[in-house]
Amino acid sequence: MDNIAEPATRAGWPDFSLYRPHPPANVLRDWLTETHELTCVLTRFLEDGNAVVPLLPIVNPPLWELGHTAWFQEFWLHRGGDFAAPSMLPNADRWYDSARVAHDTRWSLDLPDARATRAYIEAVLERTLSLLDGETLSDARAYFAQLALFHQDMHNEAFCYMWQTLAYTMPLSWPETDASPATDLAIPAGSHMLGAGPGTGFVFDNEKWAHEISLPAFAIASRAVSNAEYAAFVEAGGYARREFWSEAGWVMRERLALDHPRYWRREGDAWAMRRFDRWLPLAAQQPVMHVSWHEAQAYCAWAGRRLPSEAEWELAAATHADRFERGRVWEWTGSRFSPYPGFSADPYKEYSEPWFADEHRVLRGGSFATPPRLLRDTWRNFYAPERADMFCGFRSCAI
Repeated sequence: MDNIAEPATRAGWPDFSLYRPHPPANVLRDWLTETHELTCVLTRFLEDGNAVVPLLPIVNPPLWELGHTAWFQEFWLHRGGDFAAPSMLPNADRWYDSARVAHDTRWSLDLPDARATRAYIEAVLERTLSLLDGETLSDARAYFAQLALFHQDMHNEAFCYMWQTLAYTMPLSWPETDASPATDLAIPAGSHMLGAGPGTGFVFDNEKWAHEISLPAFAIASRAVSNAEYAAFVEAGGYARREFWSEAGWVMRERLALDHPRYWRREGDAWAMRRFDRWLPLAAQQPVMHVSWHEAQAYCAWAGRRLPSEAEWELAAATHADRFERGRVWEWTGSRFSPYPGFSADPYKEYSEPWFADEHRVLRGGSFATPPRLLRDTWRNFYAPERADMFCGFRSCAI
């Protein structure tokens, strides 16, 4: 790959052969086209006056986020992570570099309008497809193509979170099925390799590298907590009972005046839930969603259960793949987001390292809006414990 940054910049970069095997160029071209088309579908109504959104800590201005996904792809795949290499869009570095453009200032930038932003993302994709056309990929180019792809995949899911937060119409739908009966899976004591190993394909730096840990025996639910199970906690007065809440959780509950999940409301004798711009009857057997880590902890205290550690979650997923339901909601774990032994940041240093010092908790599993190509048992997501705008729920362990 002849456009990677200057030697001084890339001196600390990993050996990209460790991220083999990688998809062939034609597969990456198809996936990049697919994620681009999904971005277009998810944002097609922005020209209708929905491009201006309130300044909230959990969303970005949609036009900024659109431009950022294109800039990220161009910066890493076309420019090799080198600021000295010019962007095809003047001022793009000043507008779209999330590591250097503070969140709150994104509302006051002199951004291009929707038409110009879409022209930029189309131009970036066209050049990307040309770069990958018929090429036998180097390990480095395959790495950065996947980094750009998965980054855009994650932003597409973030657009879905944003439309839920803002009660906007969702232009897509997903099939929803009821959960299976809940059982506990008994996991014996033993050793486990936590994390991803070299030679397993693309992984993010916070998954590196697999290391041996020992776990005592435990029992973990085969699926996430359902709406019906969580409603029993709500109806038992769980949100008003201080003994179930941590100090930080209680502060959050009082600040937000919560007495039930934030997208629930009572309609007569039944609960309703908001899904984007629609209120629907609560689906009793679907996983509870949009609950924070603090709420998950309080439920577990009420139920006489506990959240699994991320190591327990990963071990159960790996050893009981046929009975361990996941991929419907992101699942909170009891683990704080921290580096694995010997951690070293990958070229996109802002992905993990800046967040280790903050109070973030690990989520596992993926949601209905996560592309299957991203799902693997070692993938670690992370959010602040009061966040509930994501498609997040939880499962529990026996005490």
